[in-house]
Amino acid sequence: MDQRELALSAFVATASGDRQARLSGLEKLAGGAIQENWSAQLTLHGAHRPVVIRTDAPSGVAASRTRAEEFHLLKAAHGAGVAVPEPLWLCTDPSVIGKAFFVMARVAGTAAGHQVVKDPAWGGDRTTLAERLGAELARIHAVVPPRPDLDFLGPPPAHAALDRVATYRDWLDAVGRPHAALEWGLRWLERLAPDPAAPVLTHRDYRTGNVMLDQTGITGVLDWEFAAWGDPMEDLGWFCARCWRFGVDGLEAGGLGARADFYGGYASVAGRPVDDAAVRYWEVMAHVRWAVIALQQGERVLGGGETNLEAALTATLVPQLELEILRMTKES
Repeated sequence: MDQRELALSAFVATASGDRQARLSGLEKLAGGAIQENWSAQLTLHGAHRPVVIRTDAPSGVAASRTRAEEFHLLKAAHGAGVAVPEPLWLCTDPSVIGKAFFVMARVAGTAAGHQVVKDPAWGGDRTTLAERLGAELARIHAVVPPRPDLDFLGPPPAHAALDRVATYRDWLDAVGRPHAALEWGLRWLERLAPDPAAPVLTHRDYRTGNVMLDQTGITGVLDWEFAAWGDPMEDLGWFCARCWRFGVDGLEAGGLGARADFYGGYASVAGRPVDDAAVRYWEVMAHVRWAVIALQQGERVLGGGETNLEAALTATLVPQLELEILRMTKES
């Protein structure tokens, strides 16, 4: 064992109450521009199970939840019956590995969006998969304020759509260069904002690429670092946005299934029909949001002095996103 494994093993032994507990085979997983994920083998009470240690990456974004907050979000989702990796232990003591982390169960499968949309071997029957994706999202939205365990989320916004518009306008202004299509998109969103909806827990990054799939279906909803109280249709719009279909544009539910099946699965658990007009409004918001984030990523390289190929390539998506915003708003 190296020093990190020894430190993690000592933490798990204390947290679990099993003095013989240990973590071994620590290996960094691919991906994770904002957080790092390390796989390991947990030995606990004589049994073995795969786990993941989730902690901060060297570079992050200010809007991301802390690891402690993400751990409590996972616990809330797990308690609501959402298919998430089981959260096991949280450590906020930086003396263990130098930063906060938590340990969660590892789920099988892949979340690689470009792979799962083009290979029907992942996720099982696509009609059933789309329905299940909607149902899982409705279970997330069953978590509503007030929730003392989620006090760190703060009070829900009075008007989620206008709150998001103001945030993205501030982000765009901070970039310091004109982007007329994005300004148009923000004004469109401001003018046509739907009436406020009752706030629910929104994942805010529920999309193909953040849902783990095996050959039979969903094994886990991942990456909760942007969760917040908000409008439930925001999550549906983000999932259906063209930018997250990975080129399979004919399947409007994340490149994985039909929009109607996704809506049907959601309604079956939520107990209410999906507001299609509101979802399509939030799809425009999704493209504006992703475009501004892509600009921010580019600034890390152009203005921030980073040598980060992924951030630089993300910035090249902006014209494509701007074109989609103009296409979706041209009649309004």
